[in-house]
Amino acid sequence: MTPTQQTRTYWLEHAWLGTHVEPGVAVEVADGRIAAVRTGTQTPPPGAETLRGLTLPGLSNAHSHAFHRALRSTVQVGSGTFWTWREVMYATADRLTPETYRELARAVYAEMALAGITSVGEFHYVHHAPGGTPYADPNAMGEALVEAAADAGIRITLLDTVYLSSGFGQPPNHHQLRFSDGSAEAWAERCSVLKDRDHARIGAAIHSVRAVPADQLATVARWAEERRAPLHVHLSEQTAENDACREAHGCTPTTLLADHGVLGPRTTGVHNTHLTDEDIALIGGSGTGTCMCPTTERDLADGIGPAVALQRAGSPLCLGSDSHAVIDLLEEARAMELNERLRTRTRGHWTAAALLRAASADGHAALGWDGAGAIEPGALADLTTIALDSVRTAGPLARLGAETAVFAASAADVSHTVVAGRHVVRDGVHTLVPDVPKALADAVEVLRG
Repeated sequence: MTPTQQTRTYWLEHAWLGTHVEPGVAVEVADGRIAAVRTGTQTPPPGAETLRGLTLPGLSNAHSHAFHRALRSTVQVGSGTFWTWREVMYATADRLTPETYRELARAVYAEMALAGITSVGEFHYVHHAPGGTPYADPNAMGEALVEAAADAGIRITLLDTVYLSSGFGQPPNHHQLRFSDGSAEAWAERCSVLKDRDHARIGAAIHSVRAVPADQLATVARWAEERRAPLHVHLSEQTAENDACREAHGCTPTTLLADHGVLGPRTTGVHNTHLTDEDIALIGGSGTGTCMCPTTERDLADGIGPAVALQRAGSPLCLGSDSHAVIDLLEEARAMELNERLRTRTRGHWTAAALLRAASADGHAALGWDGAGAIEPGALADLTTIALDSVRTAGPLARLGAETAVFAASAADVSHTVVAGRHVVRDGVHTLVPDVPKALADAVEVLRG
């Protein structure tokens, strides 16, 4: 019997049930899903596994570039811009192989599990060998990521990314040759070989309007529509991209995507930072989601996106750690609110409940995991427990656990992570990757130039 087929019971000392904190909750799990939720259970039932602290639905990291984890601290030396940071990133990408990428991603996804993340959206564009020659298995790099997620015990949505040009009307540069399939049609042919698995979903991504010619956008949108798959796109992260798009097409990137059928309820714009009022209306009116990545957006000095206006217009919000300057979804949630406070000089744009939803249910939905993000019968049995007795979290009343988690806790306070009913992190220790720091150090060392 596999772990997801076992029947087991978890006893939650405190559980966040979407609107309030409930003490003493027994959660019965069968076949990887929650079979029953019993409140008013003041002591653990016989044989139950105890999760002390505040248990939330598993967190979702909706935007990741796993190999960027190798850049941590290295890119903090000196100053520069997004564009100079990109050159350092390219140098690391050049050194990846399927084998080294699996080892790095395994360690990165294990770090995510330690941070309470149960699903990740991997925005994957390093497809081929340096120079653009396909591997014997053209999907070797994507398969390495899917296998790495299984090794680390978390779910993955592989957002296989189209990346065809270095700018409007420009061929890919020598770094980008390994990202490119030559055309959207060739990308679709390669990507169609990838298959969903119990822990993995296959989605699509448009790297950006500067990296995919306008006449090929519809091909990608159609591929995703036919498969009812998630479709993500970097959107208006930089003002330079907006300026170049206006020069090439006479419109904003958002309008260009709308004109080619890219926007819609299964599409998520990543960053959505520099938008016009018309852009916001197009995104919200089409039900297109927004993935904010505050720790990366501030690290790269990108700016603060109009998250409040986007949500009011109808765009669901989710969160991602993107370049992995840090991996901490609680910090991403907190930063989204605190950034808005700095900009507006007013407080309370989102409740803790709304921020937790962005960090869990809405992130899972953006990645095609619609059954995740709630502690209720029928939901995927993905749970994250936050300690309420650390130096950061001790003191507040337990009924304020959501506020404590969002505004005081950090990834270091995650004590348990359960995925599909399996205990992946127990008492702060990963059960599948024995020494995550060493795994990270070893994998990064191999890629050091």
